[in-house]
Amino acid sequence: MGPDAIDTWPTGRLLSTAARLVEHSWESVLRAHDLTHAGLFVLHAASRAPASQRELARTARVTDQTMSRTVEKLERAGYVTRETDLCDERRKLVTVTDTGRDVYGRLIDLERDDATLTAAVGDATALRTQLLALVRALQPPADRS
Repeated sequence: MGPDAIDTWPTGRLLSTAARLVEHSWESVLRAHDLTHAGLFVLHAASRAPASQRELARTARVTDQTMSRTVEKLERAGYVTRETDLCDERRKLVTVTDTGRDVYGRLIDLERDDATLTAAVGDATALRTQLLALVRALQPPADRS
């Protein structure tokens, strides 16, 4: 298969390949901050407002056990705290610390400014607009937000 053979690939395969390549690039950036994709998701979701682990797991579409391990790692890194919910003592609320907010903000800035992830496309804003349109069009109605 020659170097231009990808020109014949179906769009779905191109999207899958591009997603994997960007994900692998981004993983090395996250690893340098002792984070995973799941950890970044927690920082994103909990930066808006404290949330229970169960709410975070449901939103991320992972098991409660997986979310528990993710939150434990974030807590050890000093990025989040878990505190008893005053309204329901059975729940633990995950809250982002100042350190967590700082690292989250730096990573978001890096993602926006780092040409290594999207340098080849030229107009990263146009790519993002198209990806948002695609995701919104294809996700189930209950997940739209």
